[in-house]
Parts: sequence; structure tokens; C-alpha cells
Amino acid sequence: MESARVTEQPAEAGVSETDAAVRGVRTPRGSYAKGQARRQRIVDEALVVFARNGFHSGSLREIAKRVGLTPTGLMHHFANKEELFTEVLRQRDAAIRDAAGDPAEHTLIQQATKVVAHNQHSRGLTSLYATVSAEATDSEHPAHAHFAERYRENAAMATPILIAAQADGEVRADIDPALAARLISAVMDGIQQQWLLDDSVDMNGLFAEFVRGYLLPLPTRPAD
Repeated sequence: MESARVTEQPAEAGVSETDAAVRGVRTPRGSYAKGQARRQRIVDEALVVFARNGFHSGSLREIAKRVGLTPTGLMHHFANKEELFTEVLRQRDAAIRDAAGDPAEHTLIQQATKVVAHNQHSRGLTSLYATVSAEATDSEHPAHAHFAERYRENAAMATPILIAAQADGEVRADIDPALAARLISAVMDGIQQQWLLDDSVDMNGLFAEFVRGYLLPLPTRPAD
């Protein structure tokens, strides 16, 4: 028994590849790669829009216009606004991991320092994080659970690393590791908020001062 075959129609003049794909019209070879490039451009432009306006005020119509699509054409790549927003956040997190790596024993402070340095050279991603994390304090926000879990996971991961660092003499013994794990994120967020308001703020210098004054062991004093 022959399987049913879909009859492909040649692309019509004036029909974009995106709209053609929606309608099942055959497009030239290489359209998949072009579609992936278009999808990435949508994510890049969505980052700009969400970073400036937040999730609720970020308009799909504006994002579509920035990439030369209709809102219907944009929906071919992302089913809805939440799906696009989730991809923007995923890529933001991936960019941070690529730049700074994951924290591990003996490298937590170094990894956090790399994140701060990366953020100071990535204003769009930093603005996105600051805008949306503040917006997500609303329990009805689609990213509320994402950010709440993110802070919990970061603290849960950092706490045993700080405990081990204390045992090895790399971190002050008189700090509470669980509180310090939360405080590191709080300081990083506060520093970047100040930098977004005033780009003369030296995020790297401020975080280095926090590390020196709070996390690193106090220098030993010579005996009298």
C-alpha cells in the first residue's frame, strides 16, 4: 500500500519563506538554515524589546516588525509570547555559563567574578535580567517560578562550596555559608542595578571590594 504523499506547491511570487512554510508551500533548498537564522534573529530582537519594556509591555508586534515579519509569521517560529520569552532567558543563561563556567569547589569566587565582568560587557543581557527579575516578583508573572527557583538553586549549590572553602581556609570561618550564598547573589544584583543607572559605576571594583571585605580570610597580624 502506497503511503500518502503531500503534493508540494512551488513558492508563489511575493510570498516570503516564512509565510510559505506556514502554508505548506515549497521553498528553495537551504530554507531550513535560513529559518534557523531567522529564529535566532527573533530571539536577539526579543531580548532588546524585553530588556527595555519587560515581558508584559514587550510587544510581539514590535518584535515581528524588527525582523520584517508579520505577527502571524513570527508565530511560525514561536507558538506564543511565553515560548519566545523562555528561549530568550535560556540563551541568556547559556551565555553566562559559556563566559564564566559553572561554580565548583575552589572556584566559586572566581566564577562569580567572571559573571560580573561578563555582565559589564553585555548591557543588553544585564538589562534583561534586571528588568524581568524585578517584574517577576509578581506571582502571576510567567517567569516568577523560574527566578524563585534560580535563586534557590544557586544558594543550594553555593552553600556546600563555601563550607568546603572554609575548611580549606579560602573563605572566612566566621560567616554563615547559607546566608553568604544568598548574599553573593544579592550583591551582584545590586551592583548591576547601580551600573545600569550609571555606567560610570565599576562593577568589577565593587565586587572585588565585597570579596575582599567579606569573603576572604582576614590577613594575619604579626605577633607582638
